[in-house]
Amino acid sequence: MSWTDERVELLKKMWAEGQSASQIAKELGGVTRNAVIGKVHRLGLSNRTAPAGGAAPAAPAAP
Repeated sequence: MSWTDERVELLKKMWAEGQSASQIAKELGGVTRNAVIGKVHRLGLSNRTAPAGGAAPAAPAAP
């Protein structure tokens, strides 16, 4: 498997939509979750605005 321009664009799109690395790997086919994570880091995409499917952070407790 090679990272073609089309596959990279799909990865970027799915990552921006909040899809998990596992979901992206399954959609791309022929690539592992870890390969997706590595590519995301190499592309500088690792900082998301919110985690995929995660809960909102808890409010700090009042003193």
